[in-house]
Amino acid sequence: MTCQTNAPLSHHISPIIGYHRAPLSQKFGAPRQPNLVALTSVIEMLAPYDAPAAFIGLDDFSHIWISWQFHHNYLYKDKLHKDKQTSLDNHNQQEKVESAFRPQVRPPRLGGNQKIGVFASRSMYRPSALGLSVVKLERIKIVEGRVLLIISGADMIDGTPIIDIKPYVAYSDALPDAQSGFASSAPNLLNVTITEWAYEQFVQIIANQSADNIAAENAQNKQSSVKKVIDKIQQQLLRSDLDTVKALIAQDPRPAYRRTEIHTSFVMRYKSVDVSFQLLESGELQITNIVAV
Repeated sequence: MTCQTNAPLSHHISPIIGYHRAPLSQKFGAPRQPNLVALTSVIEMLAPYDAPAAFIGLDDFSHIWISWQFHHNYLYKDKLHKDKQTSLDNHNQQEKVESAFRPQVRPPRLGGNQKIGVFASRSMYRPSALGLSVVKLERIKIVEGRVLLIISGADMIDGTPIIDIKPYVAYSDALPDAQSGFASSAPNLLNVTITEWAYEQFVQIIANQSADNIAAENAQNKQSSVKKVIDKIQQQLLRSDLDTVKALIAQDPRPAYRRTEIHTSFVMRYKSVDVSFQLLESGELQITNIVAV
């Protein structure tokens, strides 16, 4: 029996070097592209990749490339679940991945009806289940000897596995004369309003959280920790968050085929609240309800 040592590899396994911690825990409401909403989030690096020495020089760059995984991709999750249940060998796992391949997708930008090739899109349903985003590097924070990257403009949700980080280099990465196919310009934004009732709910939730935070700080050590930094970004509601919520909803996260439905309520989870909104006859989206979860 001969062993083929020069056979081409069909798979490449990459380590998870960190996780994205963000105010958005669900796909619904997440920006469809990076830098559409200046949403603040944090990348929590994992050992041994959280060593401060690995990031020396990165703070000289304003933006970074992030390679990440579509961990809420249901096809990917289904494949993993079935693979664990049936304990398939590597060959059979490869066949399952290939059999689930979608050669065409329906981009929301084209109304959700027109099909194009998956490699002409940024669809999450792609063979690698990998995403690639440019985000702004706000600052590098060292907490408890570990690296946290504070970023803004990410189109990733909470818990997204991070595969790699590289600096964005403007002279080679920015191509102002490039053609962008069906996505030649930024999507149109809708006007977003909020009812008086929803605004009162928002203010009351902030007041309740502030009281809880003061009590917790009095009972605990005020020294910064990784958990405190992440909890602040994931859970603590601020008045400025209302502008962020409006900016997210203005992108119109509703499925393309449901964008003509009047007075149908949709719910977006943001930090520790569920935000309900609906389309009015005027064509604007209105926030009608904000409740703590």
